[in-house]
Amino acid sequence: MVCVCNATYCDTVDPVSLPDVGYYVKYTTSRDGQRLERSEGKTGGIFYTYNPSVHHQYIKGFGGSLTDSAAINILKLSYAAQNQLLRSYFSEKGSEYNLLRWPIGCSDFSTRPYSYGDHCVDDFELKCFELAPEDTKIRIPLLHRIMALTKRPLSLVGSPWTSPAWLRVNNRVYGKSKIKGNPGDRYHKAWARYFIRFLDEYAQNNITFWALSSQNEPITALFVSRSDFPCNYFSPQHQRDFIIQDLGPALVAGGYTDIRLMILDDLRCHLPNWADQVIGNSTAAAYVSGIGIHWYLDSVIPAALTLDVTHHLYPDFFLLYTEACNGFLDWDVKVALGSWERGTHYSKNILTVRGPPGYDPQIDLFDGRN
Repeated sequence: MVCVCNATYCDTVDPVSLPDVGYYVKYTTSRDGQRLERSEGKTGGIFYTYNPSVHHQYIKGFGGSLTDSAAINILKLSYAAQNQLLRSYFSEKGSEYNLLRWPIGCSDFSTRPYSYGDHCVDDFELKCFELAPEDTKIRIPLLHRIMALTKRPLSLVGSPWTSPAWLRVNNRVYGKSKIKGNPGDRYHKAWARYFIRFLDEYAQNNITFWALSSQNEPITALFVSRSDFPCNYFSPQHQRDFIIQDLGPALVAGGYTDIRLMILDDLRCHLPNWADQVIGNSTAAAYVSGIGIHWYLDSVIPAALTLDVTHHLYPDFFLLYTEACNGFLDWDVKVALGSWERGTHYSKNILTVRGPPGYDPQIDLFDGRN
């Protein structure tokens, strides 16, 4: 059983209203076919005791990622179907998504490799910085439509996959590589300045960001098999020093101290060591608010040894799943509509973190574009 959404109809759930004292409202989803089936009843003398003085992590929200491919596929629908789909995700009559991950430049869900600094070489002052057509013609207009639909504040999480070719050792936007030089030099200063220019350009489009990742999958860049994958390698020490010497001061100077800076943005198997290396340093920690996590390998990496330990060691820093998707292995079925198993994977993934933005909310079931 699956939810249906087309140009004229979308499955939804009626708004939840609080029951009278002594009664409860229950929503049941089951393997046998129930989907958020509502029922009511008396509490039967059951009492719950809680201590409001004991705080853990609060739930930030739920959401997805608006990559190039997600936007392209949404726009392939009829305009009426687009509106229905966006309402089903973001409006009060739908899932009310309030978290949206936003690639800074291209990602592995783009149709081409690109950055915002491809028109000049050694442009350390970023005089040639320019948002891509994917931003100005596709994603930003779509985001404005989303913002008009939702009554909840929408929290954007920006994350870069790669940097301009002239900043990278291999002089290409894609492939295994890293930023030239060392933290504190002109290459890293320019890379930090790139973040600020991105935020400035989006602010001119009336778009602000709740959080910012210093790098998408900084360690996975060492192991990726695709030669066309956009990535930048950072060790935890490299990320720490980049934050201390370049990115942190740039955010302060640019007036973006309200943006939550996240570290890691990669597999949880790197915790708590990554946190120890970065926010274990008090200077770096002063610029950082949270830790981004990806769910790949979670089935073999216990949360108790990674997330629980990290939260215990660094309780003032939030844990946020920034990427999760089923069917990512080469041999997996890519789309399994109504899969109970995949639903349980997501529900388990939510535990121990403040929010679980998934990956692309919209894929093409017919030509396979992600």
